[in-house]
Amino acid sequence: MADARFIDQARSPSTLSGHKVLRQTYTLLAMTLVWSALTAVASMMINPPHMIAIFCFLGSFGMLFFLRRVANSAKALYWVFGFTGLMGFALGPMLNNYVMSSASGSFLIFQALATTGAIFLSLSGYTLISKKDFSFMGGFLMVGLWVLIGAIVFNLIAGLMGYPISGLHLAISSMAVVIFSGLILYDTSRILNGGETNYIMATVSLYLNIYNLFIHLLALFGWADD
Repeated sequence: MADARFIDQARSPSTLSGHKVLRQTYTLLAMTLVWSALTAVASMMINPPHMIAIFCFLGSFGMLFFLRRVANSAKALYWVFGFTGLMGFALGPMLNNYVMSSASGSFLIFQALATTGAIFLSLSGYTLISKKDFSFMGGFLMVGLWVLIGAIVFNLIAGLMGYPISGLHLAISSMAVVIFSGLILYDTSRILNGGETNYIMATVSLYLNIYNLFIHLLALFGWADD
């Protein structure tokens, strides 16, 4: 009993606050992921033109600006569900392409979903159990993220000009899996250690990590299936 009281007293307020924010974040994250999955299924059933999906994707990122402005108010919940709903809807045409272009398309989607879930749970669980501070990864991950964005833009430009670079999309997806896995560690650690006290923005960060991880795992599984 004495040891238990000592442990409770030794916990810093920031640690206790971090656990509270993380619980709120996981609850909202689960709800937004389910909502996003439902809108993705609806999009697959409607099968909108790719241009509509692109507008939804761009519109969702435009909503991030307003979401940051209202992050500390009750309105933020509406914006976060609007954001994740549009992100899910934007996936529909891409998922349909996998389903229609391959006999194993549905399995590839399930495989990517299962692997994404396993990676997220493993990395989040490791951070919670080990209680390690992964803030040292911030600089490396930010540089890697900018390099990734640059590579994606370069690949798009090369493709539009009629000079696609063989294997670059594979390298981009492989790099993305590493970076967004690292960001799951980093963001979870940041929440636990009080670096992020707003569970709305914490949810958005983890949602984007999971979303991008899923997309690039699906691309890798699709490549391996060819």
